[in-house]
Amino acid sequence: MENIEESCPLRITPTVRALSAALRGKSDVVSANGGRLFPEPEKLWFKESSAKNLRTRDFLSPTTMLNTLYADGQVPPAVMSRVRSLRGSGILPVAGGEVMCEGLRVRVDRAAAFRAVLAGGATEYLKPSGQRQGCVVLNCPALHPKPNTPTPDTLTLGQLRTVLLADHIGALLRRQGFAVSFCPTLPESSEMITFLQALGVSWPTAPGSWTNGEREEKIQEALKNCRYRERGMERSRRSSGGGRRKAEEEEEEQEEENKEALRVNLKRVFQEEELLGYDPSLGTCTVNGDGVSHLAQLDMAAADCKGAVATVLHVTSCQDEFRQQQMAMLWRASGATHTQRHLVCGPVKTPGSHLTAAQYLQLRRGQMKEASEMKYGDQVEGQTWDDIIRVMTSATVRFELLSTVHTSPVTLDVQRDGGVSTKGPRGGVFVMYNCARLHTLFDSYERGVEKGLYPEIPEASQLDFSSLKEEGEWLLLFNYLIPYTELLDQSGQAFDGEGGGARVNMKTEQVCKFLVSLSKDFSSYYNRVHVLGEALPHLFNQMFCRLQLLRVLRELYHSALDTLNLPPIRQL
Repeated sequence: MENIEESCPLRITPTVRALSAALRGKSDVVSANGGRLFPEPEKLWFKESSAKNLRTRDFLSPTTMLNTLYADGQVPPAVMSRVRSLRGSGILPVAGGEVMCEGLRVRVDRAAAFRAVLAGGATEYLKPSGQRQGCVVLNCPALHPKPNTPTPDTLTLGQLRTVLLADHIGALLRRQGFAVSFCPTLPESSEMITFLQALGVSWPTAPGSWTNGEREEKIQEALKNCRYRERGMERSRRSSGGGRRKAEEEEEEQEEENKEALRVNLKRVFQEEELLGYDPSLGTCTVNGDGVSHLAQLDMAAADCKGAVATVLHVTSCQDEFRQQQMAMLWRASGATHTQRHLVCGPVKTPGSHLTAAQYLQLRRGQMKEASEMKYGDQVEGQTWDDIIRVMTSATVRFELLSTVHTSPVTLDVQRDGGVSTKGPRGGVFVMYNCARLHTLFDSYERGVEKGLYPEIPEASQLDFSSLKEEGEWLLLFNYLIPYTELLDQSGQAFDGEGGGARVNMKTEQVCKFLVSLSKDFSSYYNRVHVLGEALPHLFNQMFCRLQLLRVLRELYHSALDTLNLPPIRQL
């Protein structure tokens, strides 16, 4: 087997495209009615992921696709030769291919793939495929004053979900290269800032005496003079329907003018500016102080995007979506030209109880402390354990609220007699526990080196990766290390499309699901395989290859947890 191009990281999507091109070649397929059929490239092949199927194949082109391309599904020898000899930049090396009853299955040269990924330290596999440019403002309506700054005791669980989502999206977009700012700015001494810090959320702050009065005056004036403002006569004409006396209309107009109500026709805004996806029931909105304050905060956050036009993403609950669409159109009416999108979250349900965000965090913290004391006893005391319990509580909360598709509801079990397990595949705790196991493994190895039991791990280029034959090892590389870059790329791709309507859907649940699935497969492998074997020279190569794989896996954990603003815990 000749060496593959190790300078270019291996990727799943380019491999699937190359396999599709090799299978289709230049042949045209004619249907029964004389028309040509061109199966979509991404449907010709799919990547296997289950441990059972990966024993015999890594990619499969199903029989149904082969029957579409070739008479009776018979793949020509020239096509088979192209598939088997597939090479190219970023393409996984093919070891062989054969047609079976299920279709054309392809096996990857696993030793070559391990060498390509692990020999270079795998840094290219732990970051997005490229860097993007642009500025994103993440606006969280739940944190805006109405008129007072929200507190943890007034914040609902649905609103907490939007804050944690904004925090997670911000970390993902910064990885992509976007400049990210958050809105609104909160008073630095507020209860909300202390509460968010306990969850690992770093939100922008300002001194308690700070005001945004100048911007508010500017926006108020812009709305007064905008072409979408409704005058008293317009409202009277629209509401009278021709059945009211002129004197009554004039009297009502005068009354409205005396109140100095500022009203803006939002429906005209999105219709005349051809903005898609806004609620057709948006009508005339009365401008109040809270709304102007909200717009001024948005204006300030967008102004931080030096030399770039900001894309503003309003991360809101479904209950607050209508109000936020009003704010978006008001801002547009005031002269803002930024692209505005809305990421809407489903509700958070707690059957049998009603908890505020503060009560929920307190409940989970208490359960985590109790579970830790049951497992570790008197060790659970002091600052170190306080920090561990804080991070583990944050992990529990984040995985509970972020592991579900953002448009779907989340149902929480918040019964006080229910505990938080420190083991078992139950979200954040399970993920953090398995990350800690990797740290424990390498601590044990380092102690073995200090005692002279093991030598230092040699350069990866000196290792023979063909010794990695356990199915769990290939599972970790093929399902997690290689695809991770494409997982990170998803967040930036949501901003590529223009004109997709007001709402934007992002796969915000993917990182949490990825980490839980990774932890299940790693736990299964770790429980089955004794990584640190006997100190015998003929066993060292396999041990070093495994350590090299797990060292990169540890960095993968750190990278993914960092997008959730969760620091790894070294020992549990």
